[in-house]
Amino acid sequence: MWLAVGIARPADTALSKTLQAIEDRYNHAQTLQISFSEGYTAQGKTWKPESGVLFLRKPGRMRWQYESPKGKLFLSDGKFVYLVVPDSKRVQKMKAKESEDMRAPLAFLLGRLHFEKDFQNYQSRPEGADTWITAEPKSPDLVYTKVEFQVTPQMQIRRLLVTGQDHSVRDFHFDQERLNPPLDSKLFRFELPPGAMLEESVN
Repeated sequence: MWLAVGIARPADTALSKTLQAIEDRYNHAQTLQISFSEGYTAQGKTWKPESGVLFLRKPGRMRWQYESPKGKLFLSDGKFVYLVVPDSKRVQKMKAKESEDMRAPLAFLLGRLHFEKDFQNYQSRPEGADTWITAEPKSPDLVYTKVEFQVTPQMQIRRLLVTGQDHSVRDFHFDQERLNPPLDSKLFRFELPPGAMLEESVN
C-alpha cells in the first residue's frame, strides 16, 4: 500500500525523517563518484540503455562519462554544459541555466536537494529493505510531472524514475557510490575533440 503524506509538506513522520536524511547525505558532500545506467522509454518504444561513470564537484560541476556508447560525454563546468555524441563532429554547448529543467529530479547529485521547496504530494512504500518515494514537482512549468526514488536504509538513492510531460520515462540506476572522493579539477574542463566543431545555443 502506498502511504500518502501531505500535499505540500510531509508531516513529522518516518518519511519526513527519511527525506531529511537523504538531503543531509548528498547536500553535505563536496564531491561524488557513482556508476550509472540510464534507460529511456517513450511512445511505447524503449531505447538501448546507456551507462558510465558520473563525477560531481560543487558548485555545479559534473561529468557524465559514458562507457556505452563509448565516447559520449555530458560535461558542466559550472557555467556551460557540453554534449559530445560519438560519430558526430558537432559539440553542443549551452549555458548551464538553460539546462536547469532537469536539475530538480537530479538535484541530489548536485548537492541541491530540497524536497520541501521542489516537490509535493509525497507517497511512499517499502520494497524489501528499501523505500520507494514518489513526489510531484511544485512547478507546473517543468518538463516532468513525477519523480520516484528508490532509497536504501543507508539513505543512498539507488534508482530514480523521471516521468515527463509527454509520458516518457527516464530510468536511472546508480551503483558503487563514493562520497567525497578526491577528483582532479581537470575532469571538469572541456576540451574540444580534434576535428570537432562547437555549436552554441543562441537562446
